[in-house]
Amino acid sequence: MYTRTMRKFIQTLGLGMLILTAIISFTSCSKDDDPADDNLFIGKYEGKIAFDDLKDNSKDVASADGTITVTKTGNTYNFAFGNSIPNLNGVDFEEKDNVLINIGSAGTGVIRIDAGKLTIGYTKDDKVWTADCQRK
Repeated sequence: MYTRTMRKFIQTLGLGMLILTAIISFTSCSKDDDPADDNLFIGKYEGKIAFDDLKDNSKDVASADGTITVTKTGNTYNFAFGNSIPNLNGVDFEEKDNVLINIGSAGTGVIRIDAGKLTIGYTKDDKVWTADCQRK
């Protein structure tokens, strides 16, 4: 059984790999699936999701199959997680190289989304959301 420190290390390493994968895959977004052109990526996604509260471990949710519903309110996007994971709301995006990239939010990390895939490796207020999902 892993100690708490080892668990945090593995989660941080996993988050780093998720972010690296998202950065590398930015160049693979085709023009046909350009989410910056419309609301193509609003909807439900299924896959592995997790949550880590760095201040209160009792709120952690281990990586498991779950759903995320993406909605748009005005010019910001909301991510409603299943599995009792807190929602991630009010994320701003800007178009860069045919990909929507999160900007202007109080968090750090990457949220990448296109017509078929949603990848999240995002930290805000000592809370970490991760996801590797496909469109349902």
